Amino acid sequence: MSTDTTASVSTHILDTSVGRPAGEVAVRLAARNGRSAHYGQGGDWQALGGSATDADGRCKDLPALPEGTTHVRLDFAVEAYFEKKQADAQQDAPANRDSGAAQVFFPEVAITFAVSPGEHYHVPLLLNPFGYSVYRGS
Repeated sequence: MSTDTTASVSTHILDTSVGRPAGEVAVRLAARNGRSAHYGQGGDWQALGGSATDADGRCKDLPALPEGTTHVRLDFAVEAYFEKKQADAQQDAPANRDSGAAQVFFPEVAITFAVSPGEHYHVPLLLNPFGYSVYRGS
């Protein structure tokens, strides 16, 4: 929940390759303070903890942001999700197994964005095996 001095963040993931939410994806949250016109300047990243998406693809219990946060990073560990999805799909068709080549192009997705006190930021991740998109939701 945001306050006058802090921002808040929520997220969810939709697997666009199947048109369904992506459950059981680990999500880590980090924050830093200090605005800068140049990438990489400002305070150090502070790991705040994380959670995992539920069956509806939502991450409902992300940690609160500390006062003074100006930038947020969401790290989505999507490799395990895609590996499980692939294993489930191949369970009935073992003859179609791959020769061992990596099947996950993006093993993780890191999204960094700026925040202002008093605002709520909902950042959905639209995911498929070979691409992703994010936007500021409502």
